[in-house]
Amino acid sequence: MKKLFSLLAMVFLLTFAVSNTSVAQDQPANSAADTTQTITQAPEAVAEAATPAIEEEVQQKKSFHYALKEKFIEGGAGFMTTVLLCLILGLALAIERIIYLTLSTTNSRKLLNQVETALNQQGLKAAQDICKNTRGPLASVFWQGLDKYDEGIDSVEKSLVSYGSVATARLEKGLAWISLFIALAPMLGFMGTVIGMIQAFDQIAIVGEMSPQVVAGGMKVALLTTVFGLIVAVILQIFYNYILTKIESIVTDMEDSSISFLDIVASKMK
Repeated sequence: MKKLFSLLAMVFLLTFAVSNTSVAQDQPANSAADTTQTITQAPEAVAEAATPAIEEEVQQKKSFHYALKEKFIEGGAGFMTTVLLCLILGLALAIERIIYLTLSTTNSRKLLNQVETALNQQGLKAAQDICKNTRGPLASVFWQGLDKYDEGIDSVEKSLVSYGSVATARLEKGLAWISLFIALAPMLGFMGTVIGMIQAFDQIAIVGEMSPQVVAGGMKVALLTTVFGLIVAVILQIFYNYILTKIESIVTDMEDSSISFLDIVASKMK
């Protein structure tokens, strides 16, 4: 009986050991299989995760400059180039005027005080030297007035008025060309639109049917020239109005300062 129990115990222990061994062997296999599947799926997951990032990066690279260049090509090189030339030439003239007007701005109160002090203390020659060494049209107008000092107050006034008109004309130099480019840019855009519409209808005649794709494509290309022409006109108009405001400010200051200058000269002649 003891031998029977001992035999059954040995069989049970052997069975338990074998089952544990098989379970232990199955677990690494399953782990290896899971690891292999994870490794296999990892590149796909990384690729899927990286795809939106790549697309986002591509969209970011398609910046405003890229989109503008793409639309410029779609609008046609002929009329789009002429509109671009209007923008370049108009901006060049506008920037030149802005620089000139900035350099033409003078501290009128300071100049009047210097001229008055020089006339009272050092004489006419010193006042003329101050005007000669001061930058701007106001100093040139004062110099012209001092040049007629010996001929009387009427001659000084006439000289101020005459040379003031010349100085104003110099300030307004080039504005006619900027105005021309402001008007020319949208006109060229409209012309490109009309020609694009004609080409679209020609394409419809060739195809033989009024396809929405043909019409939409031709309309898109035609309207791009108008859009660019209007954008150029708006940009140049902003610069043009700024220049006009600057000129008006300088001319107004010149007129007020000329009146004060005449009072100084008149008091000195008494």
